[in-house]
Amino acid sequence: MPHHPLHEPVLAWYAADARDLPWRRPGRTPWGVLVSEVMLQQTPVSRVLPAWTAWTARWPDPAALAAEPAAEAIRMWDRLGYPRRALRLHEAAGVMVDRHGGEVPRDHADLLALPGVGAYTAAAVASFAFGQRHPVVDTNVRRLLARAVTGEAQAAPSLTAAETRLAGELVPDAPGTAARWAVAAMELGALVCTARSPRCGGCPVRDLCRWRRLGAPEATGPRRRAQGYAGTDRYVRGLLLAALRSATAPLTAAALVDLVPDAVLRDPLQRDRALDGLVADGLVDPLPRNRFQLPGLSAPTVSVPENPVPKVPAPTPVDSTVAGESSWKR
Repeated sequence: MPHHPLHEPVLAWYAADARDLPWRRPGRTPWGVLVSEVMLQQTPVSRVLPAWTAWTARWPDPAALAAEPAAEAIRMWDRLGYPRRALRLHEAAGVMVDRHGGEVPRDHADLLALPGVGAYTAAAVASFAFGQRHPVVDTNVRRLLARAVTGEAQAAPSLTAAETRLAGELVPDAPGTAARWAVAAMELGALVCTARSPRCGGCPVRDLCRWRRLGAPEATGPRRRAQGYAGTDRYVRGLLLAALRSATAPLTAAALVDLVPDAVLRDPLQRDRALDGLVADGLVDPLPRNRFQLPGLSAPTVSVPENPVPKVPAPTPVDSTVAGESSWKR
């Protein structure tokens, strides 16, 4: 679209009020952008910042990560949550080394072919790292467009074809401007047009917002409930994985129970179900004699102690209130 009334005020607001985030600064690398987008999926910026800084310092490019076992990626991921993201980043780094000369590919189709990269992440990296023209649609953009353009209090529970079409129609024609629009709309949705307490008084498009002109009607759909965490299978998976991250040798299932100070692990069915899930997801390698370790490590050839690590604390709860591929900009 050559021009839309939303473009100028949103871009001007972003230029003045955007957060200073390292993956947005001049000199950012495509790898740094990709790592940020993967980490920011359903994880707040405040938790991602130190993890991103440590990750990119240790592995400044795909080749550096691909040269190490997947176990190191899982250890470095620590308590960001959803650890399959670390495994997929490691797999993607290997693909980039094998097929793209150790570089993040520029082509959108090549980005989509990387492990763990979906439609949102491919569009975001193509836009933010390479300045290409793509609609970048996350939960914040969907909410902003639902209110400002269609007059709805909230977007549909999942991305619709109509939302994708609308977002595409609003992308400016010039690639550089399109990339700035993508991140600016996302930032406005994250900081001003928020889900629960929108700051309409400070919104640069308040006079253009259809939802506000309609009197800011309440959402008509069912309320989205925050998902519980403690006691769930995902919680138990986190406890088990935390113990294995700290281990210096493989652990038996019995040793895992002894090492984790949480009564929920005393349920052998849930513990075994969680372990089976970790193995199925490739996050844990099973070994003979009912032992387990992080993936990609050499199997030990000597006997190992029953308890090779100290007890570990329970994992920090992760934000699981927003579904979809990205909910970062909060």
